[in-house]
Amino acid sequence: MVNYRVGGVAMAEVELDILTGEHEVRRVDIIEDAGTSLNPTLDIGQIEGGFIMAMGYWTTERIIYDEASGELLTDRTWQYHVPSGADIPLDFRVKLRKKSYNPLDVLGVRGVAEPPLCLAICVAFALREAIAASRQETGFPRREWFHVDGPFTLDENVLSADVRLDEFRFK
Repeated sequence: MVNYRVGGVAMAEVELDILTGEHEVRRVDIIEDAGTSLNPTLDIGQIEGGFIMAMGYWTTERIIYDEASGELLTDRTWQYHVPSGADIPLDFRVKLRKKSYNPLDVLGVRGVAEPPLCLAICVAFALREAIAASRQETGFPRREWFHVDGPFTLDENVLSADVRLDEFRFK
């Protein structure tokens, strides 16, 4: 087995409704080094799939255990929400690095399916920034620490925003 580095970068733009906690991933841009790609279309599909899978990890897939028995309570799709077609970013751009070569593997290729799992954290960071911007409008200092221990589910988004009830009254 040969170990080598795979480089990539991702950026995400999200829209967060502070009242409901719902979010929408508006745009994602990814550039990844696939080496000398044998099938660029297939590699891009692998990158998209890995990214969406990891995006679900950061936004919807909360694992809950019973504190007394240790039993897994979120073992069905009714309680454990995996990403669906509606969760795919509205504008999803994936590009492969041009003129790249991996001297350590067959035909100069690199693995492409696993690296996007790490890149998807950009969605969590974007949601955190959206919550921080909302908190600033509420009166909290912009850089005051607040705890969010993923995933960024509906209830986590609303509770982390720490919105006051008087902000929802018409004046």
